[in-house]
Amino acid sequence: MSGGLDALSLKEEDVSKFLACSTHLGSTNVDYQMEQYVYKRKPDGVYIINIRKTWEKLLLAARAIAAIENPADLCVISARPYGQRAVLKFAASTGASPIAGRFTPGTFTNQIQAAFREPRLLVVTDPRTDHQPVTEASYVNIPVIALCNTDSPLRHVDIAIPCNNKGVHSIGLMWWLLAREVLRLRGTISREVPWDVMVDLYFYRDPEEAEKEEQAAVAAPPGGYDQDGPWETPVPPAQAVPPVDDKRCMSMVHTYGIPHGNGWSKENVSNMPTPAPAPEPNAATFGAPTTEDWSAEGDWSAAPSAAPTAGRTEWGSAPSESWD
Repeated sequence: MSGGLDALSLKEEDVSKFLACSTHLGSTNVDYQMEQYVYKRKPDGVYIINIRKTWEKLLLAARAIAAIENPADLCVISARPYGQRAVLKFAASTGASPIAGRFTPGTFTNQIQAAFREPRLLVVTDPRTDHQPVTEASYVNIPVIALCNTDSPLRHVDIAIPCNNKGVHSIGLMWWLLAREVLRLRGTISREVPWDVMVDLYFYRDPEEAEKEEQAAVAAPPGGYDQDGPWETPVPPAQAVPPVDDKRCMSMVHTYGIPHGNGWSKENVSNMPTPAPAPEPNAATFGAPTTEDWSAEGDWSAAPSAAPTAGRTEWGSAPSESWD
């Protein structure tokens, strides 16, 4: 589809990206309709995809997408986790309608559904995994563009882009190249200037690894890291100490009676008067009552002696006078 134009020809940097992401490596099986895109077979049984044909079909798909007036009429789908981030990034760059995750059956055929859609073009990541939207698209005459591996079925697929649709980096690279070519055909970006969007943004990221990176960023030192270790946080300059006023110090010495002369020398310290010792506290000082010595009064447990009383007799004795 390049038509011999130098602007549409395959560049060396794009070939390097294809090889680095293993886009040219297929599977060990091949579909009879995908044999035309196979270059050769490796000794281990893996089929190699012709990169030039991959580029030609990529340009054809980009021209079909750019021909749609309303970008929202394009529907991009990926049920596999490896392609969901790439689909969302593609939709954000081109204005398409993404469906990342599970596809609800009847989205293209059941008009009662709230999520009913009528797209004009459909792009899927894997025709085997995304078989439900491909089948429904055939019912309502929606053309389908698919990223196909050597063993992918081409039933109901109108434009097949041969590539490795099982690799994480390969899927992200194909969606990035497709978005770049669509924007170039629309005139949004220039072919002479490299696209400022990195291909890494279209790659799948493991949620656990992303969480570890966030925790590492939080635990990093305030200055950050360099090649030799953490950066040293700049220390603020120390504040200048004001000079000492000798006259003020001498006035304080005279005021508080501190001997002056050579300062706090041993002679001056020894000549200082010794303070009088503080009086010991006693009961009278604090106003507490004095206590008596109770031990001098004897034993309390002893029975008291009965003193004889005049005019009284003991109980049980004879009366001294009669009651008559």
